[in-house]
Amino acid sequence: MKKLLSILMLFGIILVLAACSGDANGNSSETNGGSSEESSSGNAEGFPDKPINVIVSYAAGGGTDTGARILFPYVEKELGVDVNIINKPGGGGWVGWTELANADPDGYTIGYINTPNLMTGYLDPKYKRDESLESFEPIANHVVDPGAIAIRADEERFTNIKELIEYAKENELTATSTGVGSDDHYASLKLNDKFGTKFKAVHNGGSADSRAAVLGGHVDVLFANVGELTSLHNEGKVKIIGVMGKEKSPFLEDVPTLAEEGYEVYSWSARGLAAPAGIDEEKLEVLRAALEKGIKNEEQKEKMAEMGLEVEYLDGEEYDQLLKEDEQAVKDLSDLMGW
Repeated sequence: MKKLLSILMLFGIILVLAACSGDANGNSSETNGGSSEESSSGNAEGFPDKPINVIVSYAAGGGTDTGARILFPYVEKELGVDVNIINKPGGGGWVGWTELANADPDGYTIGYINTPNLMTGYLDPKYKRDESLESFEPIANHVVDPGAIAIRADEERFTNIKELIEYAKENELTATSTGVGSDDHYASLKLNDKFGTKFKAVHNGGSADSRAAVLGGHVDVLFANVGELTSLHNEGKVKIIGVMGKEKSPFLEDVPTLAEEGYEVYSWSARGLAAPAGIDEEKLEVLRAALEKGIKNEEQKEKMAEMGLEVEYLDGEEYDQLLKEDEQAVKDLSDLMGW
């Protein structure tokens, strides 16, 4: 009898435990736990709780890399986790952008996208890329860096933008930039098309190689961005003779815009942050809020200004509009590029 009672009591305990571990539909706690985990990975609950990687699609030391390393210590404070800057140069930026576009949209991989270089990489039919602007979810713009034209400090053939343009109408000049399809490359093509100059593009491995080519006397003219040239200009290593923004650069008040000198050509590079398409909206808002505070931080802006980098914060919607406008501008240059 005692043995029978013990068996019945054990059987009752098993039934109670089974009932506690299931729901009304007979689902186990393991199943529910799995569903909960999957759900939390798709929304912002507890996000972020590990380091975030930021892909910079250019080599260390360039304008994008410099701006990223100034900004993200401030963003780290807002997010409460470490941020790793990862340089992925190559392919005109597309080594890094391909990795970004194909990353898990979980919020832990974001990256800088640069215009118009980004658009060149998928609009040029020879690349046959599957990615497009829709492959990325814009977060916020950080910098708009106007184009600039620089010459060696000891250049004697031309000393200002008017002399350069007039000389280049009669003589072929080699001109280097940050790469094929970059804003700087487009600027030289626009001048050739609009004013009959004879700038011949010479492409190097990146910003550092282009600067070295001009400083070494191997290339005549350097087309780059204000942020990449200001320190060299201030040190007397190069002479910036024209800026291609719509207004004077606050960092180069003594340098005229091309439009002021009668050559209405505009050029700039917008540099902002994006996530892979498909990121959860709540996680996106967490990232946007942190980036907004970081980009608007006055100390961060002062440090950027010291490097000649002009901060221009744009939120998701405004940034998306800027990207679409820059995409259209590249499409308008398709004939010059021979597409």
